[in-house]
Amino acid sequence: MDYSLDHDQQDLRALAADVLDRVAAPAARAADTPAPAAFDTAAWQGMAQAGLLGTAVGEDAGGTGPGPIEVAVVLREVGARATPVPALASLALGSLPVALCGTPPQRAALAPAAAGEQLLTAAFCEPGRADGGTTDPATTAHRDGDGDGYVLHGVKTAVPYGAAAHTVLVPARLDGGGTGVFLVPGDAEGLSHHPHPTGTPDPATRIGLDGTRVPAAALLGADTTGAAARVLHRCALAGLAATVSGALAGALDLTTRHVGTRRQFGRALAELQAVTMKVGDIYVAARALDAAMWAGVWRLATSGPPAGDPAAHAHEDTDHVLAAAALLITDQVLDAFYTAQHLHGGLGVDAAYPLHRLFSIGRWASSVLGGPEARLDALGRLAARDTPVHVPPVPDPPALRHPDHA
Repeated sequence: MDYSLDHDQQDLRALAADVLDRVAAPAARAADTPAPAAFDTAAWQGMAQAGLLGTAVGEDAGGTGPGPIEVAVVLREVGARATPVPALASLALGSLPVALCGTPPQRAALAPAAAGEQLLTAAFCEPGRADGGTTDPATTAHRDGDGDGYVLHGVKTAVPYGAAAHTVLVPARLDGGGTGVFLVPGDAEGLSHHPHPTGTPDPATRIGLDGTRVPAAALLGADTTGAAARVLHRCALAGLAATVSGALAGALDLTTRHVGTRRQFGRALAELQAVTMKVGDIYVAARALDAAMWAGVWRLATSGPPAGDPAAHAHEDTDHVLAAAALLITDQVLDAFYTAQHLHGGLGVDAAYPLHRLFSIGRWASSVLGGPEARLDALGRLAARDTPVHVPPVPDPPALRHPDHA
């Protein structure tokens, strides 16, 4: 399968790179971590004016999407520069799931997000639930006895730009089974924000839901079957993979330039075979992640938003491909970031050097994904779901007969 970008997507990639290189504030490239709700507003407004934020929003709300491939193109360029903007949060975790499976009023409400005037994010992580915070959450949503809405209780962790978000997508377990995703206002009563340091340019919060009330219209896609939660889960994995893919591409570029110019004992580091083999390891990891990421994003883009069940017509192996990308992030890709740091020597851990910020993106993504063990468990559950593990009964061997008795 050829996942090469078409001409329009290549133009979008060039546009995103140009906007981020020109508009991103010099302060955004400094070592200091932004305040909890702060980000590079100049770069964000530049992205909005260029139409980059509309890639996740449908035409009915002033966007050009929803386009999972186009969103991945933008996120990859943001990741390659570690630009402190809420692109992962507002595009992949917020606007895209709503655009793919929201009701018409919910999709229409995305217009301010496409214009860069409002931020969205999703609370897809929970304490101790590396893979179930979205599709099998501990957070609960009970029917409000005084009305037709819901009352939410629970805790969500590592919510990107949670303190700055106008709307937070919150997966919750429903009465009687099933999972729904709720569009919760960022200033809703009973919703509390607490800083959750990540070590990345993107701030995050821990969110508490203590009797937070939302109307029935806040239920994403009016879905109670868990289909919307599965769409959110896929968007989250695809968005993380695209962002980390860009960060690793940036780290590879920095590393190849460094070893080509850094000299020790009268020779460039790139002339040492051991160094070139290590750079090759980074390249292989980057190519592997790219292959899995684009394959998963392509499946999201070609599934379409069918009526009724937003996840029903997805490719059968969409979850498997995205789970493989997530496993790569926590294992081979994270090792590649460490290799890039090692090849830079002390410069690699300098907080003022770009590699430090690129590395922090990969490390944070691996953390929220739960590490390689959690990702292997997720792949195992998918394999068991498709082919239940069982041992068929072994028939008794045929009785041996003596030739004389034949």
